Parts: sequence; C-alpha cells; structure tokens
Amino acid sequence: MHTVAVLALPDTIAFDLATPVEVFGRVTLASGEPGYRVLVCGTAPVVTAGPLSIATEHGLDALAEADTIVVPGCNDVTTEQSPVVLDALREAFDRGARLASICSGAFTLAATGLLDGKRATTHWLAADLFRATFPAVHLDPDVLYVDEGRLLTSAGASAGLDLCLHVVATDYGAAVAADAARLAVAPLHRSGGQAQFILRNRPVANGIGERAELGEVLAWLELEAHRDLLLGDIAARAAVSVRTLNRRFQAETGQTPMQWLTGVRVRHAQQMLETTSQGVEKIGREVGFSSPVNFREQFRRLTGVSPQHYRNTFRRADAGSKADGRIAS
Repeated sequence: MHTVAVLALPDTIAFDLATPVEVFGRVTLASGEPGYRVLVCGTAPVVTAGPLSIATEHGLDALAEADTIVVPGCNDVTTEQSPVVLDALREAFDRGARLASICSGAFTLAATGLLDGKRATTHWLAADLFRATFPAVHLDPDVLYVDEGRLLTSAGASAGLDLCLHVVATDYGAAVAADAARLAVAPLHRSGGQAQFILRNRPVANGIGERAELGEVLAWLELEAHRDLLLGDIAARAAVSVRTLNRRFQAETGQTPMQWLTGVRVRHAQQMLETTSQGVEKIGREVGFSSPVNFREQFRRLTGVSPQHYRNTFRRADAGSKADGRIAS
C-alpha cells in the first residue's frame, strides 16, 4: 500500500492539511482495498493551525517510511522552517520519496534547495515574495499545480485538491481518481489556471501607487480606463514625456503603461462579469476594448479563460436581479 505522510508544521493552514488527509484517506481501489495509508507527522505532539490545535500521531521519523510527503502551507510564509524539517525532507527525497506542497508549502519545499532550477507554483498573493526569496526556482503563478516528477507544487487553497487528484490519477489511473473526485464533489480536471482568480492591477492592494510619482495617474486610469486612451494621453496626464512615463511605469509596476491599462480594463470586466447580466461584447466595449476579438484575446491572455467561462465560474446567482451595471474600482 502507498503511504502518504502529511507534514503538520507549526502555524499550518488547516485547510491545506485536511485536503490530502481527506482525499488520499478516502481512495478505494476496485478490490475494495484502500489505496493509501495516511500518516499525519509533526514536529511536536500538538501543532497550531490558526485557531485550531491539531494532535499528530507521528513524528518526523515516520517520513522515512512514506512514499509521498505532502507539505501544507503555513499562515506566515516568512517564518523560517527548522533545519531538522528541511533535512528530513531532503533525506526522504534522496531515498526516492515524492514531495508535494500545497499553497505556501512551496516556501518550505523551496527552502530545501530541491526546487532550484525547476518549475513551481504557489498562491498568487505570495508570488512576488517567493520570487525574491527563491530566485533559482522558475515560478509559474498562473497554474493550479506543477508536476516535476517527484517534486510537485500547487497554488492556493482548492488547488491542493487538484494536485491530490492528479497524484491519485498518476498512481492508480483515471478511473480511481474520478471516484475520488466524485467523493470530493469536485471536477477531476479544471479548465484554466490560477490566473482566473487574480484581479489585475489593483494599486492600493498591491502597495503600488502610494508613491508620489505614479499615484495620481494610476488613480486617474482607474476612472478613465474605458476611454480610447493612447500613450501620449497618459503621459500628458502625468505631465511627463512618453520616455519618462515608460521608465517610471517599468520601475514601479514592472509593466508598460499600456500593459497596466489593459490589466485595469480586464479587472473591470471581471467585476462586471461577476455582478451584471450585460452581454460579453457590451462589457468589453464599456471597459475600453476596441473590439470583441481584442477583448476576448486580452482577457484570455491575462486570466487563462474566456470571459464566458469566467462568468460561469464566478457570477453570483442573484447578479441579474441586484446588480446595477456600474464598474467597481
């Protein structure tokens, strides 16, 4: 039987820890036998998980018998993990175990050095910090999970479920994984990636725009993004040359002014798709795109899915009766 060890670290995210316990613990093979033996291993008999306390049945020594080790995320990603934990993960990998992380658990996995030179993902909110902390890892924040053979990483929260079902399919095939997905009341495969969950270019939320140089022009773009704006229009509003405008945008946002403007328009479209019954083409026009084709192309490029798919996924059931069609900023 395949043994899965779920690592319960101090300050672990309870959802991340429970997901692999539930998914792997409920896998049943055609013979009626369980597909996995699940162990919860901790650095202490009791670990914190936000407002919860979780008792662990096994210590780190149990990792030595695991075929797969799952590393859930922790609430504070800046906390350095114990060298004992990192050494145990390296030793397990060296002897052939498969290591998988959920959400910010990628920080712990990356701290071992095992992800250097490989693709990985984590929760999109932590992407910038992850890149700065682990520049040797090729981060892809737009996907739900990354499979690098014996090293797997997933994005935030429910993406851990996608990863676990993928592991089941790898170990036992699609039929067993489909049964596991039905038990979890979840699709075996979700179209799109993590990108569809990101609201683009939010100056206040990202801490961008509070600086004097771009703050006023970013606030202006929030209100005027629906207009047919050219680069010269934005430069004139900022009272600088086009060259200076491009330099400031690259320095403060990592984007060109027109890339930022497109992101704002897509975010406005996301909010309208969630809260109104207006047609997709009308929404595209209202937020500032020149044509339906351009709107669909840019929306898919930034979110990974079509506008209609996004609406089907995120629109509130009562949107048609209660929304007034205004763009929230």
